Amino acid sequence: MAKYLLLKHYRGAPAAVNDVPMDKWTPEEVTAHVKYMDDFAARLEDTGEFVDGQALSPEGTFVRYDGEGRPPVTDGPFAETKDLIAGWMVIDVDSYERALELAAELSAAPGAGGEPIHEWLELRPFLTAHPTITE
Repeated sequence: MAKYLLLKHYRGAPAAVNDVPMDKWTPEEVTAHVKYMDDFAARLEDTGEFVDGQALSPEGTFVRYDGEGRPPVTDGPFAETKDLIAGWMVIDVDSYERALELAAELSAAPGAGGEPIHEWLELRPFLTAHPTITE
């Protein structure tokens, strides 16, 4: 089994086919989308392929250690995940092909008008071993 991260982006990926921002959806459209996501995760729980997933709040802050005392905090000017990543799901599957299949299915979650979004999802494998440096 191999673990993959599926990232849902706010922007930065190519535009979805049904490219209407979620804040323009009706409450019923948002409910249908969340239900699709929940049903998808429940089905993967049944097959043992679901590890975890979360939608992310748009709030966020950069923090860094800067010695003793209060750490510096900023809201930019970096490209921030709160502007880029809407949520994520971790899956544990038998093959890369299965990961592609599930990512494509998740991309079809309904959006505005109840039509599938056909959004681009970023599929990233977990690093299974630390890189070896040889010189």
